[in-house]
Amino acid sequence: QVQLVESGGGLVQPGGSLRLSCAASGFTFSTRDMSWYRQAPGKERELVARISSIGAAPKYAASVKGRFTISSTSDKNTMYLEMNSLKVDDTAVYYCNVRGMNVRDDYWGQGTQVTVSS
Repeated sequence: QVQLVESGGGLVQPGGSLRLSCAASGFTFSTRDMSWYRQAPGKERELVARISSIGAAPKYAASVKGRFTISSTSDKNTMYLEMNSLKVDDTAVYYCNVRGMNVRDDYWGQGTQVTVSS
């Protein structure tokens, strides 16, 4: 059974940093990509960053480019999101997502809350 478990969220002041982790297990398929999404209250879920398993460069939302860095372990069992220079607008629930080569293989974690506030 596929499981994605996020951790590392919390309350941080503007300008601060956090590192989110996503522990992945139970995969029986080849991954296409691994991503971080976020959803703020009253807003749609949006892609924050994506790392490809087929060699493409990481992709970032314009709003986080230069501040956030996505990475993973070589075995793809853990994915990270390093978040620096956090802003109030970064407040959201952050979700990890893994997609396989088959469109049916699309899995989500339960989310972790990130709150940026003074």
